[in-house]
Amino acid sequence: MTVDSSITSALEKLPSTPEETVLPTAMETITQSQFTAESVTPLQVHLKAESGKLLLILPSQTEPKEAPAVWSDLWLQLKQRLSAGEKFWEANTPVHLIAESWLLDGRQLQEIAEALAESKLELKLVQTHRRQTAVAAAMAGYSVEQESAIAYINQNQLTANKPGQPFLEPLYLETTLRSGVEVRHPGTVIVLGDVNPGSSIIADGDIIVWGRLRGFVHAGARGKRECLIMALQMEPTQLRIADFVARSPENPPAQFSPEVAYVTDEGIRIAKGLGFQRPDIS
Repeated sequence: MTVDSSITSALEKLPSTPEETVLPTAMETITQSQFTAESVTPLQVHLKAESGKLLLILPSQTEPKEAPAVWSDLWLQLKQRLSAGEKFWEANTPVHLIAESWLLDGRQLQEIAEALAESKLELKLVQTHRRQTAVAAAMAGYSVEQESAIAYINQNQLTANKPGQPFLEPLYLETTLRSGVEVRHPGTVIVLGDVNPGSSIIADGDIIVWGRLRGFVHAGARGKRECLIMALQMEPTQLRIADFVARSPENPPAQFSPEVAYVTDEGIRIAKGLGFQRPDIS
């Protein structure tokens, strides 16, 4: 059989079809680079001077992360912030740590305090949304201010005119509050230990001290008159419930017993804890 040579040469001229290789466009390359850069954006630690103190502000977390790698990055940046550039603070300036949703334990708080001490700064207060961080800070001897993770849009909403306003879960502290320590909590505070003179507790709910109460305490801080103050040994510097104020008697009793402070129409009264019933307030 004879094959037409013109057909053969036409077939030879047909281009082969190798596997397609898809190259990214310039726009795709830029987008990928931006995504990578955003993925490794470092945490931002800020230092801010305010009214004779220094605010150490940790970056906010939409979803709290507790991985050691994240803490390591945060720790390195804190060290860089304290050592780099001109220091704009005076020696022994008190520092308030704004931790927000960060979960910090006693060791991490101690590391922060030591880093601040190297720059002649003193950690005094920890502001947090996390109950575990608040407990760790109080146990370490720092003042604590615990706030709800949900910001209050209108502070006037949390008053005695809103009797059904819920509190945060109780804050339990198994420690003795030393002089200079202040605890603030938007709920009930329970201390398994003493509250020494010079220390203070400010709570939106009740205050219960399973020990000697000799400092300043303010229950119902947002105006709730039904709140109580209870202690095994009641000898405070000052008592406050809502907008009522009372002081300890000048001559303390020879023998103490558990007591409860509560509000009546005549002001703050103190009763024996045994058999106490919460009174109705009109």
